[in-house]
Amino acid sequence: MMKFIFMMVMMMPLSFLGGFWFNQVLWFLMTFIYLLGFSFNYLYMNVSYEYGNDLMSYILILLSFWVCSLMILASEKISSSGSWSGLFLFFILLLMWSLFMTFGSMNLFLFYIFFEFSLIPTLILILGWGYQPERLQAGVYLLFYTLLASLPMMISIFFCYSDFYSLHFFSMGFVDSLIIYVLINMVFFIKIPMFFVHLWLPKAHVEAPVAGSMILAGILLKMGGYGMMRLMVLFMGIGVKINLFFVSLSLIGGFYVSLMCMRQSDMKSLIAYSSVAHMGLVLCGVMSMNYWGLAGSLVMMVAHGLCSSGLFCLANVSYERLGSRSLYLNKGLINLMPNLSLLWFLLISSNMAAPPSLNLLGEIMLINSILGFSVYNMGFLMLISFFGAVYSLFLYSFSQHGSYYSGFYSFSMCGLREYLLLMLHWVPLNILVLMGDYLIFWL
Repeated sequence: MMKFIFMMVMMMPLSFLGGFWFNQVLWFLMTFIYLLGFSFNYLYMNVSYEYGNDLMSYILILLSFWVCSLMILASEKISSSGSWSGLFLFFILLLMWSLFMTFGSMNLFLFYIFFEFSLIPTLILILGWGYQPERLQAGVYLLFYTLLASLPMMISIFFCYSDFYSLHFFSMGFVDSLIIYVLINMVFFIKIPMFFVHLWLPKAHVEAPVAGSMILAGILLKMGGYGMMRLMVLFMGIGVKINLFFVSLSLIGGFYVSLMCMRQSDMKSLIAYSSVAHMGLVLCGVMSMNYWGLAGSLVMMVAHGLCSSGLFCLANVSYERLGSRSLYLNKGLINLMPNLSLLWFLLISSNMAAPPSLNLLGEIMLINSILGFSVYNMGFLMLISFFGAVYSLFLYSFSQHGSYYSGFYSFSMCGLREYLLLMLHWVPLNILVLMGDYLIFWL
């Protein structure tokens, strides 16, 4: 673990001294070096100081490396326009370092520190390289939603330490206090985000640059799920009594958010709201506290990280050419970019859990676990699944079909870089389903 931490520290000067694409190659190299140390079982490996990997943290760190590599590949405009590209690379590296420490820590307090620290580089990415002036408001929303619940969590961590005399994940006992349950999990509810505390997410996505949207959808939402999966073992007693409330809230919220998706005119906003619906299922899977639910949640988190990140890249490709993300202007794109239309179809079909994508495996497992928890969840699960297909097809048909906007004076085709970027999202998403056992046997 420590060698990777030192490797990232050594890369910091290269953010400013090396070229933009030299850093890109180094990121992919680091991803494949990390891949060589694959943890093939659920035991903690690479343990050094307070850090180590089990299979779940390993997979999420690998996903972080992959998405951060693709963020640089997607941000060619920052390099070509010369808008502080060295600083941009530095903050991506800082963000990756904080994610590495968050997923790799075996101590609850270290996890909390780096969980909160990851907010700072994300905020700077949105404020520094966002699009509209409203990015200030989006940044404040992101900051205060997270900070609202972070201090209560810290106090409850101190309470846990006074109870167990240890903050190691594997040496903590059970907590029967409802207050501690709410205080610790509220941070994760906001981060996932759960319905009612999700308003920061669409704002942050819409105002963020493409790299900010990719890391938000790909990794930062997963930190909430990861924290809950790590700590739900503390609340086995109280969870049986109260989890049904949060499962019901997430399912009803997922249905409402699916309806809201169908009246969005901004492509990024639509994809952001669909993230709330998908991560609501992940929340239900963790709250069901059974094997199918926890394993399915990890599968769904990896699938959503790749799929949602790819959709934001597609929305950005259209935005760079048309200067707008509105579905009223982004029409008839199949006439202008037929090759890209295929990639739109592939990623949107994955988003609605069509085979052979990893999303399908995740949804099958989550539906099993949520119905095993309570058969009365069937109705809202059917509605979420149906409307998931509806808003995905709505996005595809509105953007690709119809007569294109007559005000286009010039239009450029997609470059090889953009096709590579999108295929590097789609191929792992559909290949990983063949090795789904590694995603399932982490427990």
